[in-house]
Amino acid sequence: MALSIKPIADRVVVEAAPAEEKTASGIYIPDTAKEKPQRGTVVAVGGGKVDEPLTVKVGDEVLYGKYAGTEITHEGKEYLIMRESDIYAII
Repeated sequence: MALSIKPIADRVVVEAAPAEEKTASGIYIPDTAKEKPQRGTVVAVGGGKVDEPLTVKVGDEVLYGKYAGTEITHEGKEYLIMRESDIYAII
């Protein structure tokens, strides 16, 4: 099913990866101590600016800043809308 949100200009919609439930050594992390994820999957992209086409595309796994973007809920799922400049890398 395609996402019905269409971002404008250089903005992208990212679905954040779930937060880690357990550490590498096997200790479970309580909900209050989980860190905000900094990676996710691009689910929609805008058209880009006239002089700057977008480099990310739908389906790309990306790394972004801890406080980047605006959190929204659409059809029961949580997404982030952010500028492409808030994305640090494509994985």
